Amino acid sequence: MPSAPARSGSAPPPATIDPRLKPPLFLLNLKCYPAALGSRADGMARSLAAVGREYGVSVGLVPSLPDLGRIAASDRLPILAPHCDPQPPGASTGFAIPEALRAAGALGSLVNHSEHRLSPNLLTSTVQRLRGAGLVAVLCTRDAAESTRWARLSPPYLAVEPPDLIGGSRSVSSARPDLIRATVESVRRVSPGVRVLCGAGIHTRRDVATALELGSQGILVASAVATAPDPRAAMVELARGF
Repeated sequence: MPSAPARSGSAPPPATIDPRLKPPLFLLNLKCYPAALGSRADGMARSLAAVGREYGVSVGLVPSLPDLGRIAASDRLPILAPHCDPQPPGASTGFAIPEALRAAGALGSLVNHSEHRLSPNLLTSTVQRLRGAGLVAVLCTRDAAESTRWARLSPPYLAVEPPDLIGGSRSVSSARPDLIRATVESVRRVSPGVRVLCGAGIHTRRDVATALELGSQGILVASAVATAPDPRAAMVELARGF
């Protein structure tokens, strides 16, 4: 498999993205929270699509893999997978390969989320396989240094999420604004077309507005919506920050 990207030379141009995923983007990751599985995931999809239309915000949903195909078939909003494997088509049992995700209706996939980290070789292969299949990679990173390194792969989106803030009450945009600013600046130097998303602890419209003011082109959120007593109200609160 390919190794990590070289640190010299120009990065390839980012892949073309579906216009429904244009920035600024509100991307919701449902993870495997019990309140966001099965029919409840369908409800989240309906609400997010409606909120996106009402507030004029580009939205996307990352459901659990078992829910992906059913929700994508409703054609309410763009769907991304929570994970992708770089194995080739054929005799590969138990893998979520790009061709299978595309056939199920997904437009792309998260890659290297902090809860599903990949080795450098697997990460590189996965981004390249998604690109070859015409799918969007949302590559997750932990800090500015890691973002700079992987920006050389030119994923369409790069989501920076410090692991210690994920699922917490403090947002990265308020707790570590310098991280967002440094990430945006360094990624632009390496691959200007890569779009940076802000994740970890985003709860309020002010968190969103601050993330955008710092140069990010959207947000990646999970627990703030998926575990909220009123998920739709939580979506509205975040959408107002755009």
